[in-house]
Amino acid sequence: MSDTDLAALRERAARGDLDAVGELVELAAEREDFEELRRLADGGSRDAAAQLVELAAEKEDLNELRRLAAGGNRDAADVLAELAEEAAEE
Repeated sequence: MSDTDLAALRERAARGDLDAVGELVELAAEREDFEELRRLADGGSRDAAAQLVELAAEKEDLNELRRLAAGGNRDAADVLAELAEEAAEE
């Protein structure tokens, strides 16, 4: 996707186009773009938040998981708890 197409997609999303938000979430997840996922999650996208948790877990990005959990994301808190439990078992 070109920069122009991406900018247009972001504009559509900013105007409340849920399809555009969904496309941005999908693209960001494919590119492992934490920044884009954060921006979308901070804008209220639950799908972006879920993808962010999943990506942070895959990359074992504990700082990102802690940031999300501190912001009230239960899924991130659950992942952190699971990782702590696994570490304690080792």
